[in-house]
Amino acid sequence: MSTAGFTKGEDGAGPVTADGMMPLWAVSLGWELRRGRQVIVNGQIRDRWWFEDRPASFRELVAGVLEVRGADVVGWWDPVAGLTFPLPGHAERFARLEANRPRPADGGAGRGAPGDDRGQDAPQQDARQQDGRGQDGRQQDGRGQDGRQQDTSRVRRSTERERDRSRLLSPRAAGPPRAFADVVATVHRLVASPDAATAFVFEDVDHQLPPGQPESNAGWLRLRAAMTDAVTPRPTLAGPRPHARNAVLCAVGDIGRLPGWFHLEDPRIATLHIGPPDPSERRLWLTWLRRDFNGAPDAARHDIEALVGATDGMSGWDIEALARTSWLRDAPLRKPDKLLELHRLNVSVDPWTQLDRETVARAAGVLGARVVGQSKAVDAVAAALQAAFVGVDFGGSGTARPRGAFFFVGPTGVGKTELAKAVAELMFGDQSAYARFDMSEYQQEHAAERLAGAPPGYIGHEQGGELTRRVQERPFSVLLFDEIEKAHPRVLDKFLQILEDGRLTDGRGQTAYFSQCLIIFTSNTGAEAVQDLLAASGEEVPPSVLEAHFTRAVEEKFRAIGRPEIYGRLKPGVVVFDMLRREHIVKIADRLLSQLTESVRERHQVELVPDTDTLHPWITGRMSDPEHQAYGGRQIRNELELPRAAVVAHFLAHRPTPGSRLRLGIDAGGTPWVRTEEGNG
Repeated sequence: MSTAGFTKGEDGAGPVTADGMMPLWAVSLGWELRRGRQVIVNGQIRDRWWFEDRPASFRELVAGVLEVRGADVVGWWDPVAGLTFPLPGHAERFARLEANRPRPADGGAGRGAPGDDRGQDAPQQDARQQDGRGQDGRQQDGRGQDGRQQDTSRVRRSTERERDRSRLLSPRAAGPPRAFADVVATVHRLVASPDAATAFVFEDVDHQLPPGQPESNAGWLRLRAAMTDAVTPRPTLAGPRPHARNAVLCAVGDIGRLPGWFHLEDPRIATLHIGPPDPSERRLWLTWLRRDFNGAPDAARHDIEALVGATDGMSGWDIEALARTSWLRDAPLRKPDKLLELHRLNVSVDPWTQLDRETVARAAGVLGARVVGQSKAVDAVAAALQAAFVGVDFGGSGTARPRGAFFFVGPTGVGKTELAKAVAELMFGDQSAYARFDMSEYQQEHAAERLAGAPPGYIGHEQGGELTRRVQERPFSVLLFDEIEKAHPRVLDKFLQILEDGRLTDGRGQTAYFSQCLIIFTSNTGAEAVQDLLAASGEEVPPSVLEAHFTRAVEEKFRAIGRPEIYGRLKPGVVVFDMLRREHIVKIADRLLSQLTESVRERHQVELVPDTDTLHPWITGRMSDPEHQAYGGRQIRNELELPRAAVVAHFLAHRPTPGSRLRLGIDAGGTPWVRTEEGNG
């Protein structure tokens, strides 16, 4: 194998780059070996890479690097297969090393080595002792010829049995050891000898030696001793210069599962993290795989470049699978944005494509029927939904920004949350597509881990983040982040990444894509001043004054917390909700009263009729108070608790019969009444 991937740049002519020989982390691995360090490789060890212009698994790549660096024997241990040899001929070389290693009887370097046993000449020595002869072969006991012949025959048979047993136990016949303790002892002995250049990799040791269990410590100590006791092999006349020392490496997915003292207390042990392929590596992958894509002959160079940027964070396996997706989903290479969406979502039905064009066109009417008194906000949201449906936006192919991003600001209780629920039901046909995150629960710095998951080594790492897990499970969602101004600035940084790149990677390294989501932020910043505005005006505040007030209040809030760029990114989607006007109070009250009527009919089969002649003036008068008006629709519900309590009391006192008819009203003093209408029940 060529060593160009290592020699380039070593004379100071230039830096080593991923030129097709191997990825950069493999080059770093080679450098660490030449420095004499043992390495713990962690991260994406299950991924697909390349070695000398051909695709290769992690095992093939690391074994190739070790051989290129001069290892005569490369062994690989994992909890399932035990000790194996991924390269041709290395198993035979290992067997010869085991067969020819120095024995204690020879006074060699193997005396007292860990796990050493009796030499292969022990049966012959035992046979000579059983034969009754010394080293010079002379008779020792003076017995007769017949006795000597019988003893000789018996000893010969015993010797043959011992030789058979020796052959069964020899590495050449029985193969390498499998048990972890035996493998570590054998590796320790071989790497501590300068007679041969050897390299061994221990994969998934954290599963063999579970962290936190005291009995695992002895295994970790033995493995670290093998790593640190390794010596420099003697150079040979032919072949590349070997490692600075025989290599004993670890390969784990999560370094947090290893005891900290195992790798932090010794400067001769380095850690090397493997992340997803960088842009140059992705470009190399896509160039090699280009002919495997659907429509490759018709694709232009900029289509590949679009995929290079859009596949950021994807693994080598995913990039290879992308080529297969292009055929499975009939998505040609010249349409990289469509190809990526089909690959990431992996669903056969896209709710956006199933939407009826007429439904989208009349979205304002559908949403306005549920959210009373917010025509301007409803029109802005409907226009954005229509643009998302048509798919016309700024940005190039392969972009993955959310379908829409809104920032709802305004007084409390005016329909911000209700509009988000209405959008989810309209666009996805299911109100469960709506998910709400209360940002008042994310005021601490560490709360950012709840959204994207704890980093490796911390509690809850395996579960991932609340937000990323939700989007991975339901990519078509309306996500409401309520009272966004209360979140910690570190949490806000996560949202900036979502808005710009449309993705978020959790602590497990898995990426959630937001390209099919609608993102809605809400804020009540400035709502505390509405009561003062109402008191100062003496009448209802004009919509233009209210809009200017909330826009200024929110912008100042984001500047105060040091995140003006987030508001700048959201500003095109800012929607200011109006306060509830008098003409809207009655409509909201009628809706709540109809819900009360339906509840009575369903539970008791009794018809409840609200007396609007008395209820409408009463609720309008109650909501004319600036203090009440500042709380919006929530205050209307609070006021109607009084008539509801009267209905409950009437049912407890009179137990109306099914089929009867009740009328609910309120007198001039504000006391509710419930009466049974004549001719019923």
